[in-house]
Parts: sequence; structure tokens; C-alpha cells
Amino acid sequence: MGLTELLITAIGLSMDAFAVALCKGLCMKKINYHHSVIIGIFFGGFQAGMPFIGWLLGHRFEKYITAYDHWISFILLAFIGGKMIIEGLKDDEVVECNTQLDIKELFVLALATSIDALAVGITFAFLKVSILPSVTIIGTITFGISFIGVIMGNRFGIKYKSKAELAGGIILTLIGTKILFEHLDILVV
Repeated sequence: MGLTELLITAIGLSMDAFAVALCKGLCMKKINYHHSVIIGIFFGGFQAGMPFIGWLLGHRFEKYITAYDHWISFILLAFIGGKMIIEGLKDDEVVECNTQLDIKELFVLALATSIDALAVGITFAFLKVSILPSVTIIGTITFGISFIGVIMGNRFGIKYKSKAELAGGIILTLIGTKILFEHLDILVV
């Protein structure tokens, strides 16, 4: 996996966090940059930590599933991407606002939005991706996108939540398809 694919993967993974950050920003009467940084740290930290855990798990079981790793990568990314596409196509629900920054709630939200990154980490093990630079890039991009999401949510509302999830789902599905096609030696442009 090259730098371009890694950057695209990081952006795709961060779309769930972006959507939640939009909601958090929507709930703020006035933008609070301190809260925006904390939200970014939570989402970026979890998005970096989960692929690392997935990578460790992937290495542990690699010898048992090497012959099928491209199919596993494709299925995991297509499933995650498909779920995000479905969520992106649904009508946006009414957002319940909690104007306080609740650390327990942030923990749960960060965990929930980073589960897909665990599966991506497993695929990183199969693809022999250098994990430390990869998780650093994923975490940094998610931090930035989440920080921006809070600000955008505060300024523009929830208007772009479903579009962000839809875009993230399409990106992850395309990357999974590219991995499968490369392994099967099908021409990939």
C-alpha cells in the first residue's frame, strides 16, 4: 500500500468521526476550540490505536490465513464501506444535543467510530504495511478532520453528515476492490 492509498484510507476511516464531530459542533452555541481539540484527540487517538491492535491480531493469525488474506481484506473493507454507504443514504435523524463535554460519551463515540479501523489494521498486517507511520498518519488526519468537523458543525449544521458517511463508505469499498483486483492480477488503473 502506497502513501496515496494510505492517505485515502485515512480520510475514508475518518468520515464517521467527522460526522459525529459535526453533530458535536452543531450542539455548541458558540464554538469552543478547547473542546474541538479534545474531540479531535479522542477520535484521532482511537483511529490510530485500533488499526495497531488489528495489525497485531493480523500478524498473530497471518500464517493461518495467508492464502485468503486478499479476500478477507476485500470483504472487511466492502462490509465497512457498505455499512457507511447505507448510513449515508438514510435520512438524517434529529440530533439530541448535550452542550457539556462528557468524557465517557466521547470515549464511547470514539470507540464506536473506530471499530472499522480495527478491521483495516488486520488488512494492514496482510499487506505488510509499515504500521507506525500508517497509524500516525491515520490519527493525525482523523484529528484534523474531527477538529474541522466540530467547527463546520457549529457553523453549517448537520447538512453534510450523510454525504461524509457516503463518501467514506465509497472510498473504503473502492480500496477493498483495488486490493482484491491487484492480488488476482486484474488490471487496476
